Amino acid sequence: MSRLPLIASAMVAAFHLSATPLAAQSVPMTDEERAAFGAEVRAYLMENPSVIFDAVAEFERRTAQAQTEMDDTLVEINADAIYHDGHSWVGGNLDGDITLVEFMDYQCGFCRRAFPQIQDFMNADGNIRLVIKEFPILGPTSDMMSRFAVSVLQQGTGAQYEQAHERLTLWEGDFTQTSARLLADELGLDADAVLDNMGSDAVSNVLRENRELAQRLQISGTPTFVMGAGAGGEMLRGYLPADEMQGIASQLRG
Repeated sequence: MSRLPLIASAMVAAFHLSATPLAAQSVPMTDEERAAFGAEVRAYLMENPSVIFDAVAEFERRTAQAQTEMDDTLVEINADAIYHDGHSWVGGNLDGDITLVEFMDYQCGFCRRAFPQIQDFMNADGNIRLVIKEFPILGPTSDMMSRFAVSVLQQGTGAQYEQAHERLTLWEGDFTQTSARLLADELGLDADAVLDNMGSDAVSNVLRENRELAQRLQISGTPTFVMGAGAGGEMLRGYLPADEMQGIASQLRG
């Protein structure tokens, strides 16, 4: 993304901040004084252009720090719903010292890219508890796939959900009622029961609770991760490779 808008904003902000003490005086600046002041600011910036980039870098640092602090607070406030909601699938090492929570959509390309990275991270670490939050945001097909996954978990076992989750994550082409029926059969489930349950309040309530939690956490895209231990944790917005996940886990462990 271009930094020119940020640079322009920084220049305008610098001008107004510098002008504030003068503007606050009982005698306002004349047109000539204002023009002279503007000329001095311009001349200084032309001679020292790096000041603008320094200001932008500092602005970005402070913005990122503020976002991180806000995310940390949001995670702490919503920790129980994030880590122990009672309706999401939990896998990996159930006694792991680190929990990785993923808000995901089966039609999200970056979620698909993240899937093998998550597997590599968990296999290499061996001490990661994984929680999947079904968060369909990319239209009716996404909603249908998530409803199928939640219904599988409610009608079957955790192992069957895990298989369904992998198949749906790697799914190619349309996902229809026929697809759902065939996949339910493949998983050894009662296909009629799974499909009937997809439109139930029990499934709808899970998706609603996940959506409301995402809203409280200010999550609008997938994948979004929360990684933590205990009641704390870090919110990780977007795709991450396995080595970065491992690095964050190491930091959390101290």
